[in-house]
Amino acid sequence: MSAAEDLVNNTPGVAENPVNHSTDVAENPVNDQAGGAENPVNDQAGGAENPVNDQVYVAENPVNDQARAAENAINDKAGTSENALNDKAGEDPVNDEEDAEESLIEDEEDAVETPVNNKVDRLPEEAKEILKSLAGKWENVLDANALQVIPLKGAMTNEVFQIKWPTTAGESSRKVVLRIYGEGVDVFFDRGDEIRTFEFMSKNGQGPRLLGRFTNGRVEEFIHARTLSASDLRDPSISVLIAAKLKEFHDLDMPGEKKVHLWDTLRNWLSEAKRMSSPKEVEAFYLDTIDKEISILEKELSGAHQQIGFCHNDLQYGNIMLDEEANSVTIIDYEYASYNPVAYDIANHFCEMAANYHTDEPHILDYNKYPDFEERQRFVKAYLSSSGEQPSESEVEQLLQEVEKYTLANHLFWGVWGIISAQVNKIDFDYKEYAKQRFQEYWARKPYLLISSEAPSPYNVPEGTGDLASALPTKGSSTKNSGIFRKMKRVLGLGLFKSKS
Repeated sequence: MSAAEDLVNNTPGVAENPVNHSTDVAENPVNDQAGGAENPVNDQAGGAENPVNDQVYVAENPVNDQARAAENAINDKAGTSENALNDKAGEDPVNDEEDAEESLIEDEEDAVETPVNNKVDRLPEEAKEILKSLAGKWENVLDANALQVIPLKGAMTNEVFQIKWPTTAGESSRKVVLRIYGEGVDVFFDRGDEIRTFEFMSKNGQGPRLLGRFTNGRVEEFIHARTLSASDLRDPSISVLIAAKLKEFHDLDMPGEKKVHLWDTLRNWLSEAKRMSSPKEVEAFYLDTIDKEISILEKELSGAHQQIGFCHNDLQYGNIMLDEEANSVTIIDYEYASYNPVAYDIANHFCEMAANYHTDEPHILDYNKYPDFEERQRFVKAYLSSSGEQPSESEVEQLLQEVEKYTLANHLFWGVWGIISAQVNKIDFDYKEYAKQRFQEYWARKPYLLISSEAPSPYNVPEGTGDLASALPTKGSSTKNSGIFRKMKRVLGLGLFKSKS
């Protein structure tokens, strides 16, 4: 779900994608058709030159590439990895039992993959041509035209499909991932930047290979690792892996200006949100006050002391893949990635623990699931110590405090995102309700996090903030906040925006 996508450059210390994959992995395109010359990020790193809306680009038959895979880039959000790449959807077994094991796609009460041939009709003709061309070069594919299309749930910015073909006896089916870009979402990021980043990352072992590109989407290699579930984020053994990988991500040396993009992005999005909204919605969501809030946060949170890094900006569980054999994680989906304060990126990850995008009501957030102090401290310690040096207590405490304050910016970021997405995205997700909950948390938490020392310490309030939104004004909080809730109730009839637990 989230901010302009400048993206990653690999530096020393960036481990190669640990996820092992086998025959499904395509090799770097050879004889790139229609635009395959490598176009490095900023003309220096790998990728097809062919711009996003250029002509069809098809990668040559990928063969035996066993060392690359993982991170499928470009997230998408509102909490859900659109690149639900191996998104926990169990496949409908149609004579494909080996596949289920091989792909490591596990559990998932949310979606049973059901290959339905008529779904092929939903694919753009350009995409079908690319898929048939790819499959025609794989010797073990029985029929390049016999592709099965499996929608993957959890995507909130793009439509994502797993495509597979039957293969000769004794071999697992061939698979790729096809992404069709969501309509109108270019307001959130530059698709050309995102493609260049994707190519650069995959070229340097940080993500899946780009197998083909068409006018409104692309084909990516299928990675044999499982996408995390919401509950996985609470597993201490997995959490420390994520912390170390995120530090590695932040240390990437992406070409370009290493400045904070958060505030400019927020202001640009807010302008679009107000332009697209009705006067009633502008009033109900208090959009006319958000610009002032952005300025308050920027002044309060900015400082020479904060560390700037290349941030993912959308580190929800669907954008993290786990190779259980290698015990390693890979971060995928970089649509919203850009340079930002690293504390903001960690704050985003913590806020995502309130979400589960694979339920009957994926837009509902439960902030009682926000990580408690012990969980946050463990994550920050793992993050700071991943370079080999043990952080001091003051370093841990300072980063923890910065992270908590940046949760406020994160709520505004995704709240405004939800308002815009409700206007431009046709994916089945209640974006306005989602936005409502993010704004709710902003106003509820602000008195505890930003007001002077007279306000209660954020570390002394109840862990889990779901019940705070409906609380009466406390010492240090303004009556304006309670007025906001009353106005939202009056205009939209929404009650006091309580989170559903």
